[in-house]
Amino acid sequence: MALKAALVITGISIALLVIYGADVAVSKASEQGFIPFDHKIRGMGLGAPAMILPIIGFFISRKEPSKVLGAMLIASGILILVGGAAFLSMAPTADAAARNPLSEAGPLFAVGAFQIALGALKIRK
Repeated sequence: MALKAALVITGISIALLVIYGADVAVSKASEQGFIPFDHKIRGMGLGAPAMILPIIGFFISRKEPSKVLGAMLIASGILILVGGAAFLSMAPTADAAARNPLSEAGPLFAVGAFQIALGALKIRK
């Protein structure tokens, strides 16, 4: 039962990451993405749950081995790493000139690497 719940919430996380990435890609091509929120709300509504849910999924099913869940955790971590790399590669805007992009993308890389490590642990079990 816990494994099924972990698979569902990790699948939801992957879906949120894909929607988030698609919305950011659309918003770069036009003025606004298909979700009518600014980047802060989009990050809190889609990005934060997408980073937390796979970790919860790992810990609620920590005693049950699952290669599928491990692969999903790795996929989620890779999507987060790709998002962080895309954030670093974007040209800074006028209002973001004073911010340090590396300090903002650093937590993304840490969470992505942590999820990949959890996925590898889940596969090895």
